[in-house]
Amino acid sequence: MNIIKTPIEGVVLIEPKVFYDSRGYFFESFSAARFEEEVCNTRFVQDNDSKSTYGVLRGLHYQLPPYSQSKLVRVVYGTVLDVAVDIRKGSPTFGKYVSAILSEENKTMMYIPRGFAHGFLVLSPECLFSYKCDNYYTPSSEAAIMWNDPEIAIDWQIPSSDIILSEKDKNHPLLKEAKLFDYNHKLYP
Repeated sequence: MNIIKTPIEGVVLIEPKVFYDSRGYFFESFSAARFEEEVCNTRFVQDNDSKSTYGVLRGLHYQLPPYSQSKLVRVVYGTVLDVAVDIRKGSPTFGKYVSAILSEENKTMMYIPRGFAHGFLVLSPECLFSYKCDNYYTPSSEAAIMWNDPEIAIDWQIPSSDIILSEKDKNHPLLKEAKLFDYNHKLYP
């Protein structure tokens, strides 16, 4: 497993060691012991999958304390642009984002700690996206920011006319109007 630090503290990319042969491939997608040793100490309690088509954008979502979540995300098939936005007021990287291409080919994963909004955009015809969460989904603590907030200025890499949003994701507040985290909020549980 290769851990790649990003410009924003706490957000990391994880490249698994993949073993290929004539039958296909094998890789370890998660090991609690290795994750704790090389990334952070957390306990994932819920796994989620979503299937989407080209242009579907899901995000930018998060849960507020005390139900905030860290996520470990990956693509089972297809390709996405995955994005994590620092929404911790007072952070030196507040309002900045990290993005990465996650795909079935590169098998790269992204770890998004608490205090970040998360979203992804499907770049392939279809995609199966999988994520592990360290806290349960709690609707009363659900929050989000607008995907195209000009203050954040995410480069989604496709024309905005191709983007498909849920009704809910069309109506989130801008970063300056959203309920946010404090910089002192723990990144890790």
